[in-house]
Amino acid sequence: MNAMTYPPTVIDGAETTAQLFWARVKQHDQKIAMREKEFGIWQSITWAEYGARARACGLGMVALGLKRGETVSILSDNNPEWLYLDMGILGVGGVSNGVYTTDSPKQVEYLCNDSRTRIFVAENEEQLDKILEVRERLPELLKIIVLDMEGLRDFDDDQVISIEELYELGEAYHKELPDFWEEQIALSKAEDLAILIYTSGTTGPPKGAMISHRNLMFQISNLTPIIGFGPEDEQLSFLPLCHVAERSFSVFLPLFAGSVINFVEGPDTVPENIREVSPTVFFAVPRIWEKFYSAITLQLKEATKLQQFAYKLAIGAGYKIAERKLNGEEATGLEKAKFWLANQLVLRNVKRLLGLDRAHYLGSGAAPISPDLIKWYLALGLDMYEVYGQTENTGVATTNMPNQFKLGSVGVAAPETEVRISDEGEILLKGPHVFLGYLNQPEKTAETVTDGWLHTGDVGYIDNNGFVKITDRMKDIIITAGGKNITPSEIENQLKFSPYVSDAVVIGDKRKYLTSLIMIDHENVEKYAQDKDVPFTNFQSLCRAQEVLDLIRSEVEAVNKNFAQVETIKDFRLIDEVLTAEDDELTPTMKLKRSFVNQKYKSLIDTMYE
Repeated sequence: MNAMTYPPTVIDGAETTAQLFWARVKQHDQKIAMREKEFGIWQSITWAEYGARARACGLGMVALGLKRGETVSILSDNNPEWLYLDMGILGVGGVSNGVYTTDSPKQVEYLCNDSRTRIFVAENEEQLDKILEVRERLPELLKIIVLDMEGLRDFDDDQVISIEELYELGEAYHKELPDFWEEQIALSKAEDLAILIYTSGTTGPPKGAMISHRNLMFQISNLTPIIGFGPEDEQLSFLPLCHVAERSFSVFLPLFAGSVINFVEGPDTVPENIREVSPTVFFAVPRIWEKFYSAITLQLKEATKLQQFAYKLAIGAGYKIAERKLNGEEATGLEKAKFWLANQLVLRNVKRLLGLDRAHYLGSGAAPISPDLIKWYLALGLDMYEVYGQTENTGVATTNMPNQFKLGSVGVAAPETEVRISDEGEILLKGPHVFLGYLNQPEKTAETVTDGWLHTGDVGYIDNNGFVKITDRMKDIIITAGGKNITPSEIENQLKFSPYVSDAVVIGDKRKYLTSLIMIDHENVEKYAQDKDVPFTNFQSLCRAQEVLDLIRSEVEAVNKNFAQVETIKDFRLIDEVLTAEDDELTPTMKLKRSFVNQKYKSLIDTMYE
């Protein structure tokens, strides 16, 4: 059974996201749908405004020549316009495709040609330059729309228009054909291709995962009750919207819940914006959770002895409650009283400092997270749940839940999701969320989905209580020269728990012992060096300072104590370049690409085995 053979998920009479969106616009009308910060003030946007803008975008694109089933690509950071465009495209039967803002012109060219993009949306002058550089090699491209025309006032190009001009085209189209928009929405079907999400190409060019309205509607219906999403909830949108997790949380799940989306001003303002918004639901990748923990750890080092003592007592009371929760036990009256006092005097301030004092749901996904890190958040009194899934199954497949929770696992199968382990140990998934396949790549699709079962590429097992434990990616398992199978992600997660380590890759396949390439946390290590009067002039010299090497060595040795002799890191090297999402070494979610790093730094790695 493949996803196409499952019955459509119907929510309030709607079987597509376009139909559900328009039903919510009519239902919620003057309720706030989203907010963005302009000139230091949070501005509200109602569902009625959201609907009118989305309709203008969709109809404007029809006026430009967009036909049903054709693709529109969006290259922009998160903002309300992203959502107007997304819903406008789906409303007129188009296919919406997000492009990472860090992609190069060459990557943009590949994605546009592969998806046969008809209309391209660029956020600003910088992103416009990318598409202009390659447009001569894009025969399908009709028009380019720019969201922010700053610096482009004197720019004149027949193929380029502003979003304001798109709105005007759409509104004129609506005046002329007032029923057309709703007619198009009614034409949408569950099996229609809705969005394309390109998976990061660590082994070859990116593949366009085709996700249908059926896939999206199933996940909207399935996840909303698990998370406990409601109309009073507040979210913060900051991860790239072309990633399946952020798209689900910021665009599609609110169609069910009616929750409010708050857009960060920019990547650098996330800590400030989260404190201002204090979201009630917050999903992030492990790197963000690690940064929050690091910030508190380093602040504690500067606190007074009395403050450090108070925190130690308070977090100790929190860990007692967390242990009870993890063991499925009820805390004693005394333990509850101690935690209440700890929360009132200390822990509440820590949560407020992080901007998480109102949160009732914290989700972590897209990469493995250290169990110790989850335990720390639980000790603060925050419910954090690790989830697991892929682009190819439209997001979540397994999840920890309030009444089904196991540390170190990715939870149990979500409702109507089948999970099993193949003879090779690979995790297989089946359900209405399994995607339509890869665009233009039937062979890859056939390799990935057989008899309706999605082959995830992850190795793991299911325990007697149904909890799924992922040990690693199939292709990442290390087999040492001595024949020992090592799962590197567990060791890497413990290394990343250090406030001084941003990321790590464990090396050792077909080698005598394990080593690691480590990316230091620039900000935290720099502060450490300044506090210790360590001389350095730039990032390279910081990475070469003996005191920094000793610091990282002590962190590695602390991790080694948790593993068997054969699993310990015998040596390490620091990557002495400041890496950003634009660099080939990192995925858009800021994870080091293991295979790429192994190739690029081969000579550096070899020095650890000489």
